[in-house]
Amino acid sequence: MLKLIRYIIAITIIINSSYSATRIAYLRPGPMMKIPFSMIGTSPYLFTAGFGTEFHNLAPINTAKGFYYNMQAGGWLLGFSTGSAGDTTNIANLDVSTYRAPVEFGFHLQRQLYSKDNISFSLGLQDIVFENKTSGLNLDPNELSFFGVISSEQMIRDFKVNTFLGFGTGGFGAIDTIEVDSLKTSGTSAGVFMGLIFNTPYLDKWGGIDIVGEFDGNGINVGLRIPLTSDYRLNLGFTHIEKLPNWKDRYWEGHAAFTLGFEISAARSSGVKIPGGGPSPNLLPNDKISQSNVDTTLMIADYAVNTLRDSMGMMNNEMRNLMIRLAAMEQHSKFLEDSLKAVKLNNNVSEQKMNDAMRHLSRSLRYFYAGNYRSSLQEVESALELNPNLALAYARRGSIYYKLGDVQRATINWNLALRMDPEYDDVRNVLKALHENRLKSTTMIEE
Repeated sequence: MLKLIRYIIAITIIINSSYSATRIAYLRPGPMMKIPFSMIGTSPYLFTAGFGTEFHNLAPINTAKGFYYNMQAGGWLLGFSTGSAGDTTNIANLDVSTYRAPVEFGFHLQRQLYSKDNISFSLGLQDIVFENKTSGLNLDPNELSFFGVISSEQMIRDFKVNTFLGFGTGGFGAIDTIEVDSLKTSGTSAGVFMGLIFNTPYLDKWGGIDIVGEFDGNGINVGLRIPLTSDYRLNLGFTHIEKLPNWKDRYWEGHAAFTLGFEISAARSSGVKIPGGGPSPNLLPNDKISQSNVDTTLMIADYAVNTLRDSMGMMNNEMRNLMIRLAAMEQHSKFLEDSLKAVKLNNNVSEQKMNDAMRHLSRSLRYFYAGNYRSSLQEVESALELNPNLALAYARRGSIYYKLGDVQRATINWNLALRMDPEYDDVRNVLKALHENRLKSTTMIEE
């Protein structure tokens, strides 16, 4: 292991004069292009190393290149990167430019603070950048970024989807997007970022192809991570694709770029597949398995099966009870529906009877004014047969009896009408006039 670390460090020292800068895609720890991530569980790798190149211009060639090395130790995720940025002079003079970007050394560290089920939260520092200038190594405080990121993981059919949302300072603040002559817009010192990664089932035996999409606080990046074997991976992508129309206009700090990278990973003895990772190592055929452990496992499995069978039996009984209750509720619903229909039918019948009774009273009124009191009385009786609670019918019958000279029956019917309708003022006035001997013989209650 120590020899391997020395070998990686040696490669770093050799190529640090021509590779990477902290803003270059895929250089930070994790499978994302430019934003941090938070992993569910423990990293399945001892270390991950690789390089990345951003092509900012093709004629002439203008690139930013970098190398990185990441590992997990004691609950911390540690990363190191080194490299140099592209030529930031006028794009028209790139072919004759003598500008050489300073070599940068970047350090990244983060720690997972919370992980439960499919949710994880991490805090960290990244882009602790030292620039190798003529005056020596100088810390660049503008690149230093403190961040917090929360992630979630879920399966959608055969795809594993990891989403990331976070807030960071420094490098996550707005950077130059428009530069005219010496004028440069100033950005904020903090910003939000978000991203997602689809781990697809294609080339699943080597970990699957990853589709990466993110907003890094300044622009949108998209990429592919293609496994060549379970240990080697090819990284492709475009950064700040919204600025692609200005590809050949000029170079600026947030320039769009095509990204090409390569990665190697060393798996632990017992790994867990994560986005960008290969499959877990399998046990060799000669691994020894304890028979007692097998027996215990079989007993636990048998107990679990029996428990599941009992639970299914209880669920079937509960389902049967629910079906019986549902049938009873349906029967009760039909009973209520029939009752409602009966009420509507009774209302229709009552309404019809009321209409017929009012027609008989209307004919009785015509007979009354025609002096045919017997026919008028018969119509009133017919109305009372249809509706025995009709106050107007009793009042009319009282008036007919009064015309026939039967004051006693007239008084009885008028009192019945007043009992049916205590607010019947016409009947009350007639009874009062009768009591005071001032009732005229032509008195007739029409309503």
